[in-house]
Order: sequence, then C-alpha cells, then structure tokens
Amino acid sequence: MPLPQLEYRPSSQNQRVESFGVADQTEDTPYIYRLENTTTATASEMEALIWAAYRQVFNEQETLQFNRQVTLETQLKNHSITVRDFIRGLAKSERFYRLVVEPNNNYRLVELCLKRLLGREPYNREEEISWSIQIATLGWSKFVDVLLDSEEYTRWFGDNTVPYQRKRMSDRPFSFTPRYGADYRNKLPQPKPYVPVARFEPLFEQFEPFSLEKVMRRADWATTSGVVLAGGILLVFFLLLAANLGVSGG
Repeated sequence: MPLPQLEYRPSSQNQRVESFGVADQTEDTPYIYRLENTTTATASEMEALIWAAYRQVFNEQETLQFNRQVTLETQLKNHSITVRDFIRGLAKSERFYRLVVEPNNNYRLVELCLKRLLGREPYNREEEISWSIQIATLGWSKFVDVLLDSEEYTRWFGDNTVPYQRKRMSDRPFSFTPRYGADYRNKLPQPKPYVPVARFEPLFEQFEPFSLEKVMRRADWATTSGVVLAGGILLVFFLLLAANLGVSGG
C-alpha cells in the first residue's frame, strides 16, 4: 500500500511568485514551444519543438542522436499523442533510465525531475523527502505519471506546451545541471596524474661514454677470430676464382 505524500510548504517568498517576467516578451524568460503553433507551420518548427523537448528532459549534455525516441516523434508529428505524452515517454524511456535514474539517489532524482518536468527547483528539503518517498513506494514510472498529471503541471504547461524553466534569479540555467551527483562521480575511475616525461635528456643517459678498454674486455674474441678467418678464406677463394677466369679468357 503506497504511503501518503508528506505535506510541505514553500520556504521562500520567491517560490510564491508566479513569474519573473512575461513569457515570450522578455529576455530573461525562454521561448515557449507550443504544439498549436506548429499546426500550420513548416516541418522545421515541429522539429524545433521536438528538440526543445529533448533538451528539457535529457538536458543539454545528453541530447545525442542515439537517445532519440523515433516512435514517439512519429506519433507526435501525426498528432496521435500530446506534448505531455511525448514528455512522459521520454522520461520513461530506457535511455533516460540508464542515463539519469540509475546513477542517482532518490533525493537527486527529485531535484532533477522537478527542474526538468515542472520547470522549478525543489522548494526545500521537506519537498525532496516527500517526493523521494513517492519514488520508493510508487516506482519510477508511476512517479513520472504523478508529476505530469499534477495540477501544477497542468496549470503551467497543459497538454501542448514543452516544459521550460519558469523562474531564474541568478543561478545557471537548469540545462547545465550535471546528470549525476558528486556521490556517483566519486565512484568513477579517477584518471592517473599526469607526469611530464623529458624527451631528450634521458635518451643520452642510456649510453655510456666510449671506452676502448671496456670494448676490448667485453669483446668475444673467439667469435671475432672465426669471423675474420672465414672472411679471409672467402676473400682468397674469390681472388683465385677471378684469376682462373682471367687466364681462361685470355
């Protein structure tokens, strides 16, 4: 039996402000992508809406070609599903689960999903705890449904608007939020520290100074004598052969 969601309240007056600007009219608010704006528009505008949804859900660093959900894109282009359903499909996709859900704990998942799906930061720690309990009891898929079917999502985005960052005062945009936290990052293999290697000096250090005494002491005289003797015999043989050929020719 799922646990009831814990109650929480905004802890700052800024969380009660609906907007810091007028959408589509000020520079500090994003362009809003709506499905109704593409009904009589070119295909490029529908593509722009689709990629805006990818950027919102998968984040700037994760909008890669292999993360595309072609079936969902086709359904949206055919108006078989709404933008809300498209966002739902992206958040429930296997690629999103592997990239975002698996590397993070529930608290960070709450932070990322509120930013990406509701367009705002968590109000406070109480809200993070409240939603993290819902993830643990409902599971990931149902948690996504609860967020996207919530009164807050419906009020701000409805069925046909791509979620966007609703409020921003001084921090960096949500699109620059890393997909995993420090706890997961610290578990990754650490690169070895770079140790500069001198290129020329060690090369000369490999060779000893020339010493005739060491050469004479280390030489294999038995082998050297055999090679000299064999060479002398071959030289005499070729000289005699040349002399015989010269006599025969004369």
